[in-house]
Amino acid sequence: MFYIVRYIEDYCIKKVLAIFITNNHYHLKFNLDISYYLHEGEKMINTSSRYPQRVRNELRFRELTVLRVERISAGFQRIVLGGEALEGFSSRGFDDHTKVFFPEPGSLFVPPTVTDEGIVWGEGVRPASRDYTPLYDEERHELALDFFIHDGGVASTWAVNAREGDTLTIGGPRGSLVVPEDYAYQVYVCDESGMPALRRRLEALERLSVRPHVTALVSVQDAAYQDYLAHLDGFAIEWVVGHDEQAIDERLAQLTVPEADYFIWITGEGKVVKHLSRRFETEQFDPQRVRAAAYWHRKPA
Repeated sequence: MFYIVRYIEDYCIKKVLAIFITNNHYHLKFNLDISYYLHEGEKMINTSSRYPQRVRNELRFRELTVLRVERISAGFQRIVLGGEALEGFSSRGFDDHTKVFFPEPGSLFVPPTVTDEGIVWGEGVRPASRDYTPLYDEERHELALDFFIHDGGVASTWAVNAREGDTLTIGGPRGSLVVPEDYAYQVYVCDESGMPALRRRLEALERLSVRPHVTALVSVQDAAYQDYLAHLDGFAIEWVVGHDEQAIDERLAQLTVPEADYFIWITGEGKVVKHLSRRFETEQFDPQRVRAAAYWHRKPA
């Protein structure tokens, strides 16, 4: 007796196909089975290549210099960063995040170092940090961060007061989720916190020769914030003003998602994301094609 084992790896699982051959009497059956399983295996490989893929990036902390400060919309302030430390920067996922550090004014912050044993922090109090979507322009060697301006936020306060020549320390992105751009059917749900990632994604989809079917549901507190995505053309962006969670949920219920070749992305406040994503946790949906991530959490009153 002998057997053939073929390993087929996809995004997170390994499947083993085994064909047992007992004697030459089954030679014909052996050939037929091999063809069948190889065909099935190729289908599985093709399917797995259509899944989002996680990739690792070199973890580095960079001290960058503010090159420009731009109020690009009613709700967002753009900080454009540069410097030699940007060399080697990589961000391959549209919803990547970089860790941005905000030390207290007048305090000395020494960025941590990365060793084989992990991250080594210097002495003193670690500064506040927040996660932001990197908008990297490789040709100009510039990194833009779009800050949503609101009252009381440490990051928002820094962005409003930032000036050319200021410094800012960032870390990462440590890894990227590379999502194929050519899924035929794509759904995006976010609030203000996810709009930079959505902008990055839609700008990439604009460049495709064949555009996918895209539905974007964007919840904003003020209708004026819609101007942040006004330059994008040809996408169905539906605005929900006032953060009406029920209205978003009802709209999601109306969607007819195909059985295959789709991608669903939901971000925003933690509890809202958890609630909205539940309808996509049934057997009807492939969990590898649904990405739900909390971008922030509402503090208890």
